[in-house]
Amino acid sequence: MIEARRISGALGAELRGVDLSRPLAKTAFDEVKRLWLEHLVIFFRNQPLNEKQYMAFAEQFGEPVEYPLVKGLEGFPKIIEVKKLEHERVAFGGIWHTDTAYLQRPPMASMLLAREVPPYGGDTLFANMYLAYESLSEGLKKLLLTLKAVNSSTKADASKTREDVVKSSGKEAKDYLAEHPVVRTHPETGRKALYVNSGHTVRFAGWTEEESASLLKFLFEIQTRPEFTCRFAWQPGSIALWDNRCAQHNPVNDYHGHRRMMHRITLAGDVAA
Repeated sequence: MIEARRISGALGAELRGVDLSRPLAKTAFDEVKRLWLEHLVIFFRNQPLNEKQYMAFAEQFGEPVEYPLVKGLEGFPKIIEVKKLEHERVAFGGIWHTDTAYLQRPPMASMLLAREVPPYGGDTLFANMYLAYESLSEGLKKLLLTLKAVNSSTKADASKTREDVVKSSGKEAKDYLAEHPVVRTHPETGRKALYVNSGHTVRFAGWTEEESASLLKFLFEIQTRPEFTCRFAWQPGSIALWDNRCAQHNPVNDYHGHRRMMHRITLAGDVAA
C-alpha cells in the first residue's frame, strides 16, 4: 500500500510504502505517477540506491538525458553530482528556477538523491506554477497568453550559482537560448502554468529587457508567494522527483562550512506549448 502524506497545501507529498531498489510493479508505478501529477513533487525517504538502481527508477519514469553544462559521473554520464563543499559559499542552482528552460525541449522532470547532507539547513523550496497563474486577473491572463518568453543559460544570477561547477566539470561551456510560451499548458493534466522563472527568463519575445523588467519582476514575486510553496528537509537516501513543466525549486543556501552532495537525473521533455 502506498501512502501519500501532503507536506503543504500548495504542492508536495511524501510517499511511504515504496521500495525503489527494484523496479515498481505496473500498479505501483501507475499510482506513483498519478500522485506525482497531482502533487507536482513527490518525496521518498530511506532509499540508499546505488547508481544502477537510481538510473533504473529514472528510466521507468522517462528518458534520462545528459545535463548540458556539467559532466556526469564516470560510467553514468546522465547522473550529475550537485555539491557544495565546506569552503564554498555559492550553492549550485541557488535561485528560483525551472531546470534548463533555455533548451528548445526543456525537461519533463528532474530528480535528486541525497548522498551527504549538512547537520542543519540545505532544504529545498518548491513552488506551484498552476496556482501562480490561477491567481492572476483575467485581464493579465489574457495578455500573457499572447506572449513568449526568452530564456538564456547565461543570465547573470543563475550563471554565478554554477560557475565553479561548470569550470571544474571539464565540459565545454555553451550559450543556450530558447523561447517558450509564458503560459504553458501541461500535456498530461491540461492545466495552465506560469512558465517564466527568475533564473533563466530575460525578456519577452519582441520586447526589450527594459520593457520586460517590471512585468517579469511582478510575475517572479507572484510565483514564490509562501502560500504557493513547500519546503523539504533532506536526509541521506531521500529522493525528490518534481515536474519541471509546472513547478519551480530553489535550494536554500544556509549551511556554510558544511558539505552537501546530491545526485541528479534529468528526464527528457517535449516542446512547451
